Amino acid sequence: MRTNKEIFVSVDVEASGPVPGKYSMLSIGACVVFDPSTHFSCYLKPISDEFIPEAMEVTGLSLEQLHHDGLEPADAMLQLKNWVDSLVSNEEIVVFVGFNASFDWSFINYYFHTYLGENPFGIAALDIKSMYFGTSQVSWKSTRSSEIAKIVKPETSGDHDALHDAQYQAELFRLIYDLGRK
Repeated sequence: MRTNKEIFVSVDVEASGPVPGKYSMLSIGACVVFDPSTHFSCYLKPISDEFIPEAMEVTGLSLEQLHHDGLEPADAMLQLKNWVDSLVSNEEIVVFVGFNASFDWSFINYYFHTYLGENPFGIAALDIKSMYFGTSQVSWKSTRSSEIAKIVKPETSGDHDALHDAQYQAELFRLIYDLGRK
């Protein structure tokens, strides 16, 4: 579904730590929010050997394995840009959607600017946590995905696979979007 010439794209990344540059983006998953079967995913070669053990444990990924099997970051970002560009026609814009969007967008933005010189999502991101906070009159603590899921009852769940999480986030977005319209 395309709304007012806006295409909402759910993006999730897995990373070796909390900030881009010092730590590496390890995988990217993205899907069209209103058509999650239209998706993109890839694994990236690390740009740093630094990592937070808990971050690596959560992802289930290995820096060593990604050094061998991951895409060069420039290639990964070009593939993502080409995928994003393929979604757009007739002056539509693509809106980056994330759960805790500030984290995922910071890595995507850093990598796009470092390797391609531009970010096709622009300078802004739509945060699902904030969207829920604004529509539900709950505490910030109640915007965790596990708390939101109790209310909106998604059929899927996240598992720290970037594509699966992007698709889960897309479902949360759609359910919150509908909730806000009631």
